[in-house]
Amino acid sequence: MDVPELLTDGPADAHHTLVLAHGAGAPMDSPFMAVFAASLAARGLRVVRIEFPYMAARRNGSRPGPNPPRVLQATWRAVIDRLGAERLIIGGKSLGGRIASLVADEVGVAGLVCLGYPFHPPGRPDKLRTAHLATLRTPTLILQGTRDPLGAPDEVAGYTLSPAIRLHWLDDGDHSFKPRKASGRTEAQAWEEAITAIADFVAAL
Repeated sequence: MDVPELLTDGPADAHHTLVLAHGAGAPMDSPFMAVFAASLAARGLRVVRIEFPYMAARRNGSRPGPNPPRVLQATWRAVIDRLGAERLIIGGKSLGGRIASLVADEVGVAGLVCLGYPFHPPGRPDKLRTAHLATLRTPTLILQGTRDPLGAPDEVAGYTLSPAIRLHWLDDGDHSFKPRKASGRTEAQAWEEAITAIADFVAAL
């Protein structure tokens, strides 16, 4: 498979490179992805953003739905082959992080970061996407809003998750970590907390 276009921020000689894939509905240059990439790059990380083939098709005026899982996983493998697994952390927003989690052990990356893991589809708490998370060996950080409809604290507490996984809960956050006004927190504060958690996680690897 061809390596997709890469969007890179941060120093080329950084000790670690973090590769982030987008979620199901927004591209790699969405405000969410842009803020995380720029902020982590400012902390000394090299951050590479990638797009799956279906999202890249938007440049040709097309907008099909997500590719089959085998294509999404093949995209990740092609990127990792290009960049090299050593000192590489992979992950991303929702779908991007979930697909990364399916290949992380196989390709031998240094770490995994999931920004809002979709533990189940919307309104389908019975259809879990957690089987592989029970045996995951790759050091993993999952950032999750406490109001995430795809995996709230009371649900996640009942899942069998590998000891390699660390969960960081963002107070009152939704699937993109945005809190309600009544919480007294802002989206910017939530994103900054998540960015700090990622930087600390990478520094500890």
